[in-house]
Amino acid sequence: MRWGHVTALVGLLTFFVGLSMILPLGCSLYFREGEAARVLLVSMGITLGCGALLYGPTRKSASEALSHREGMAIVTLGWISVGVFGAIPFHLGDVFPSFVDSLFESVSGFTTTGSSLLSNIEALPRGLLLWRSLIQWLGGMGIIVLSLAILPFLGVGGMQLYKAEVPSPVPDKLKPRIRDTATVLWKVYLLFTAAQVLLLMLGNMNLFDAVCHAFTTMPTGGFSTRNVSVMSFHSAWVDGVMVVFMLLAGVNFSLHYQMLKGRPKVLWRDPEARFFLGLVLVLIAAVTVNVHGVVYESLSSAFRYASFQVVSILTTTGYVTADYERWPAFSQIVLVLCMFVGASAGSTGGGIKCLRVMLLFKYAYRELFRLVHPRSVSPVKLGGRVVPEAVLSSICGFFLAYVGLFAICSVLLSSMGVDLLTSLSAVAATMGNIGPGLAGVGPMDNFSMIPLAGKWLLIFCMLLGRLEIYTVIILLVPEFWRK
Repeated sequence: MRWGHVTALVGLLTFFVGLSMILPLGCSLYFREGEAARVLLVSMGITLGCGALLYGPTRKSASEALSHREGMAIVTLGWISVGVFGAIPFHLGDVFPSFVDSLFESVSGFTTTGSSLLSNIEALPRGLLLWRSLIQWLGGMGIIVLSLAILPFLGVGGMQLYKAEVPSPVPDKLKPRIRDTATVLWKVYLLFTAAQVLLLMLGNMNLFDAVCHAFTTMPTGGFSTRNVSVMSFHSAWVDGVMVVFMLLAGVNFSLHYQMLKGRPKVLWRDPEARFFLGLVLVLIAAVTVNVHGVVYESLSSAFRYASFQVVSILTTTGYVTADYERWPAFSQIVLVLCMFVGASAGSTGGGIKCLRVMLLFKYAYRELFRLVHPRSVSPVKLGGRVVPEAVLSSICGFFLAYVGLFAICSVLLSSMGVDLLTSLSAVAATMGNIGPGLAGVGPMDNFSMIPLAGKWLLIFCMLLGRLEIYTVIILLVPEFWRK
């Protein structure tokens, strides 16, 4: 492990986080928030200084090729670093009583989890609210991919970083060079963000709220500027716009790129996209029928709120327009299952991902088929292509690791005095990068009741979910550090 190389790139990422604080700083200056502007200016100085100190002495190492191990180390340590420095504005602004709480909020933002400790969000200065939204927007497509896109002078073979960071079992390489791939992804990301801002403003949302919510919709993050999330706008138009863009964010971004290049049928031809959109329709219909007449008198209201919450949870965004804890048990179970399934591979969503779920079902069916026809040769296919056994093995391993870590973390959290349902849903919500859960961390509550040790555990869960488990866990394996 060449630590100079790792330090240089982590320093560069930290420096970029410091530069990004200029946007909320400008917002605070515009709204004449003197104290918030001072906090952001000091935070920017600290972050830029530390980034420069890390990068400066080892900058020559940044031009060298990356090994597989160094790529994973840079990704994990880079996300930890941006989480720590992203917490500084919250800490210096006295938003939370301790730095651990500020770190929880920051990591929740960068990992696009959306779990919050804030009880009075609207009391925050607008500069800090914008920073809270911006870190989700940066984390959505990946701070590391962004760095590769806008810092071409690095000249490193960045595929190791891309494989470790992009949320997909098999990352798509749209362009021969990783920098070009990252640039393409961010252009699509920017286009959708700008379009959502305009559409939200057409629904009488002010520019500030529109920008903040667009910043947290496309990364499927879910941070809102309001205490009761999107529910506070009481607008069917806003709900509809949010649903559309959450769905767009939940689809593989490489498909969006191909559609924008003039291939409109690519979405239908992709088996995972069909599975994801089909699942959305089936679950919306099931929940609509279940809540109609029980919670909502009119079918239109039942459809409106059911569709919003199903899409919000399945895409792992976590916005709220209804207190779904008051819904029937069937609907709540559907939403919990959505937390585990998640969005498409190659999207900004979290969870296990639809591609893995599809292949797990196909793999299970093949094993049943072999019991009936033991001598048959029946490869698993996806979109007409045979899926290699190595990919199937890695997906099964990922699923076992995901379920195993979920069980372990739930047990650990319950051992800290947290009740059973809260423990299970809190771990599910943070590992899946969802946001709200059930019981003590439900849609009308926050995570402030979690004990200190539990907050550290859930921070770990957020990183596990955002970096697809292996990238984080591998750093704990002794063989990783051996030559």
